[in-house]
Amino acid sequence: MQNQNLRMEIMKDQKTKRTACYARTSTAMQSTGLEAQVRALRGYCSQRGIEDFLLFQDENQSGTKSSRPALDKMMKAVRNGEVERVIVYSFSRYARSVSHLLSALEEFKKLGVEFVSISENIETNSPMGVAVFTILGAVAALERDILVERVKNGLANAKAKGVKLGRKKTRDSALIRRLFLSGVTYREIGRLAHCSSGAVSAEVRELKAELQEKKELEAAMKERDYEAVKTELQRTRHRVATLESKVPHNLKSPLDQKSTVALEDSDDLASPSSDPVQVVI
Repeated sequence: MQNQNLRMEIMKDQKTKRTACYARTSTAMQSTGLEAQVRALRGYCSQRGIEDFLLFQDENQSGTKSSRPALDKMMKAVRNGEVERVIVYSFSRYARSVSHLLSALEEFKKLGVEFVSISENIETNSPMGVAVFTILGAVAALERDILVERVKNGLANAKAKGVKLGRKKTRDSALIRRLFLSGVTYREIGRLAHCSSGAVSAEVRELKAELQEKKELEAAMKERDYEAVKTELQRTRHRVATLESKVPHNLKSPLDQKSTVALEDSDDLASPSSDPVQVVI
């Protein structure tokens, strides 16, 4: 009895699954384009003997939007297990972004729903469809990397121009820093500065980072000054050595000559005289 009921439920689920056809135009002026898409979708279903299908149409809806009225209804039916196949006129009618299209294809694959594009003649259940799915995955990864790189470049450019990123600070930074350096607790600082403990923690982190940066800068300046003095001392020693090498060895400096004369005078005073001494009485 249980097996029979289970078989009946499976047959019921198989009967309720239908084909979904999706068409979209970006502006209201493209009504003829929407009609052409609907005609192509009906013709495709007629050629393959698909009689039970649902038609979802989005008019005046940009392909860059991931949420659209008819598309949302169709995806809800897909997630509820009411759809076994999704047919579109072209990839661009479903999504303009490769990442959006790939996300939808991954969801269809996970739910066991076939995806068909008439213009590209692609079916995800075919070998060509699997290859296209792989290529789209690579293109989507490249698209994400390019987007991340653009965002980083934009932020770096904004910082270089002095633009402050993020939300504007409303906390009293000067008061918080003074209280923290005075040894006041975070909770008391928050009460006095009328801000949350998280804001106090953020300001303290910024203060510590600035102090550390200042300390490292001072150390770098001292190291640079020391290296400059050391280099200049080495240059001076080299110049002195060069000058000394140019002076002849037999030529004494005036200082040396004065020293020699002083020594001779001292010798004369110290040595006894050879002349006889005459004593007058």
